[in-house]
Amino acid sequence: MTKHAPFRFDTVGSFLRPENLKQAREEYEKGNFSYQELKNFEDAAIRDLVKKEIAAGYKGITDGEFRRAYWHLDFFWGLGGIKRVQAKTGYQFHDEVTKPDSATVVGTIHGRNHPFVAHYTFLRDLVADNNEVEARITIPSPSQLYFELIRDEEHVEQLNSVYANFDDVVADISKAYLEVIQQLFDEGLRTLQVDDCTWGILVDDNFLTLWGQGRDKEEVRRELAATFLRLNNAVYKHVPEGLVVNTHVCRGNFHSTWAASGGYASVAEELFEQEEVNAYYLEFDTDRAGDFTPLAKVSGDKKVVLGLVTSKFGELESKEELISRIKEASQYVPLDRLSLSTQCGFASTEEGNILTEEQQWAKLALIKEVAEEVWGTENK
Repeated sequence: MTKHAPFRFDTVGSFLRPENLKQAREEYEKGNFSYQELKNFEDAAIRDLVKKEIAAGYKGITDGEFRRAYWHLDFFWGLGGIKRVQAKTGYQFHDEVTKPDSATVVGTIHGRNHPFVAHYTFLRDLVADNNEVEARITIPSPSQLYFELIRDEEHVEQLNSVYANFDDVVADISKAYLEVIQQLFDEGLRTLQVDDCTWGILVDDNFLTLWGQGRDKEEVRRELAATFLRLNNAVYKHVPEGLVVNTHVCRGNFHSTWAASGGYASVAEELFEQEEVNAYYLEFDTDRAGDFTPLAKVSGDKKVVLGLVTSKFGELESKEELISRIKEASQYVPLDRLSLSTQCGFASTEEGNILTEEQQWAKLALIKEVAEEVWGTENK
């Protein structure tokens, strides 16, 4: 198999954790299970998930992020020079607050011996005999790491105590990421998905007002957009030749709630024109994401995966409406460069969204059905 994600019908990566896996993680956190006992549950759950993904007809196979508590923090905690800490408060969502887990810098950031490499090789070996699918892994963006390291005043003070200037931060973050990516590539990874909520936050005027503390919102947006673009492209432009890099952008996904609102227009130049990626997996399941007009800024032959189906709730979308929206989006990006998925994963954190596993798979069946009607039955 030579085709890489995105596929015509695709997933974003995370899946609802089985109850026995949730219970095993709880026992591990309490000190009642060893790491090996937890890993045995993870291995079994991932084997079962992979069988289900393949049976559902999907080709971009993930491990469901079953070894993580968070879509992003676990990756940060695996980097050298980064420490797991508790922030003053969790992430603020629309009507919920997450646990206050966070990451801070305590030394030179590096990517040697990252645990995600073993996560990938386990998945790779599970599908090694199937030439119709590919194992892929998701990691958070470089900009997301930096954003975590400046999360509040305490984080900023800690960062400044280790790094004297921003250029050194960029250099070490990019070096650390490229170290991890090279390890993954050497083990056979050819499609990397980078998840990124920084763009999804930048479109939200309320966030900019709070963050800017009286400064002009557009000035703050442009400043942060330039920073995030620099951090990301410092990695994306230098990945090994032959590695496909796709990115996923959304506005927060925790326990069926959201964190930000706003269309893509305000960041379209940096995100769609200048970011050096192969494809964008984009949230478009509600009005909070705006309309498709900014897609006209997608440069070159980049692809767009339309996140029209929500992973937040179990009710199925109208097939006819989905097809209509795909046709509308094709006014801005040609149909042959479009694909379909959910707007985000089903469980960006271990808590998962508020729907059943049965509803989760029904969503994916709907996506496949719609994609085959629009593009034909070959998922390429």
